[in-house]
Amino acid sequence: MSAPNRTSKTPTDHVSVSPPPAPGGRPAAKTARVPRTRTGAAWFGICTAALSFVALIVFMLQNTRSVEVTFLWMHGTLPLALALLIAGVGVAIVTMVIGAARMAQLRRLFRRQ
Repeated sequence: MSAPNRTSKTPTDHVSVSPPPAPGGRPAAKTARVPRTRTGAAWFGICTAALSFVALIVFMLQNTRSVEVTFLWMHGTLPLALALLIAGVGVAIVTMVIGAARMAQLRRLFRRQ
């Protein structure tokens, strides 16, 4: 039987390395950051939407004067805030349609490659 090969070096499996000291001799402080989560993003979105709705309500209350609106064959009067809101929603829908078409185009291009 032979004896196992023993060396004078100690194993270094559990060595911890500390960060180099900052200027001034003090060790560098680790910043403890809270990870971003879906719940946090949802909370931020809800808060942003609530503030946007408050601004929208104030806008609508301040613009109650009626205006005449003519679109294609339709004629009528609406409160100014409602007419602007409808126009804004219409622009948003057109933007989403164009964006969806572009995403579909890019997906088709990606699948071909």
